Amino acid sequence: MATDILMPALSPTMTEGKLARWLKAEGDTVSAGDVIAEIETDKATMEVEAVDEGILGRILIQEGVEGIPVNTPIAVLVEDGEAVPEASSTQAPAAPKAEAAPAVSTGTPAKTPAEEKGERIFVSPLARRMARERGIALDALTGSGPNGRILKRDVEKGVTAPKTAPKAAPSATPVAASEETVRRVPNSTMRKVIARRLTESKTQVPHFYVSVDIELDALLELRSKLNATAQENSFKISVNDMMIKAVALALKKVPGVNVQFTDAETLHFENVDISMAVSVPDGLITPIIRNADRKFLRQISVEAKDLAKRARAGKLKPEEFQGGTFSISNMGMFGVREFAAIINPPQAGILAIASGEKRAVVRGSEIAVATVMTATLSVDHRAVDGALGAEWLNALRDIVQNPYTLVV
Repeated sequence: MATDILMPALSPTMTEGKLARWLKAEGDTVSAGDVIAEIETDKATMEVEAVDEGILGRILIQEGVEGIPVNTPIAVLVEDGEAVPEASSTQAPAAPKAEAAPAVSTGTPAKTPAEEKGERIFVSPLARRMARERGIALDALTGSGPNGRILKRDVEKGVTAPKTAPKAAPSATPVAASEETVRRVPNSTMRKVIARRLTESKTQVPHFYVSVDIELDALLELRSKLNATAQENSFKISVNDMMIKAVALALKKVPGVNVQFTDAETLHFENVDISMAVSVPDGLITPIIRNADRKFLRQISVEAKDLAKRARAGKLKPEEFQGGTFSISNMGMFGVREFAAIINPPQAGILAIASGEKRAVVRGSEIAVATVMTATLSVDHRAVDGALGAEWLNALRDIVQNPYTLVV
């Protein structure tokens, strides 16, 4: 019996995804557990495993299609020797083809003007053919099917219904002085989600910022000693590893910052799960070091390197980047003197870590030279007040400047 392979929900918050790549072709034998495709979400590219065995009879969604709703059929699995059923009317639109590419089948209708502009129109094959034969523009119809899909009855209604007024012309798009100097790159799914979430954060979350200068010389000396005593070819602790542990200990010391705000209540977390920002080709992702306050520096170092490596390869599991109670963003390796980060909702705080640099410092009546780093805390003012944010930053500074608490 033919079975639809559906677009999976790879995380509790996933509503749609992009079919990045098929790893099986039509006619291939598939066993339960085989990886058949790669799906790109707003966070990572993840593998899709088959749950049944059979023959991949028909691929319904081509590579490169974005915005595929969860539970949409993406392929059909049949038994050996079974005839492949006709394509379902719920089939999602195929991936856009290059201008010179040949059509997949001779019966495929031309795209409507709305589709040529990039607007997605969900329509059943029968309704599309009827609309073409009757000269009805699809963007003039209102779909009554799932996700606004245009069905046969919608086309039939459109025959007798008065024509709708033409859509208002879109506002003019700014054009550069010379089009030859512009390279237009479509936004990826990840970039679109990042844009939406950060806009929501800056417009809906009242940020305030507190900065402090932290001397790093004692921490750097401890790091050198720990790495010198490590076995050859063993782990090497980074400043970022030590900052993750320091941030976690500061959150245990001042737990009022380890919170999340909701309209009904403020959530106070016993666990300290640190989300660390990792740059990836299409944007950034925040894998999580869970219970960072209870882990040794060696554990944090090994785990952080593994998570960052798999994040850049798009191989993180949903549970490895979803959640977290507090975030850090470290741009010290780029020579940045100071910056402020945007809060990652629903968290209430994020620490921006800048570069350590030699600066003049005053100790008593003398001037000395020290390695100093500026750290900036961005906080949700609905959940954390200014004095509490300052208290937390001072706790962090004390831990970093007396770093042996990191190894006790």
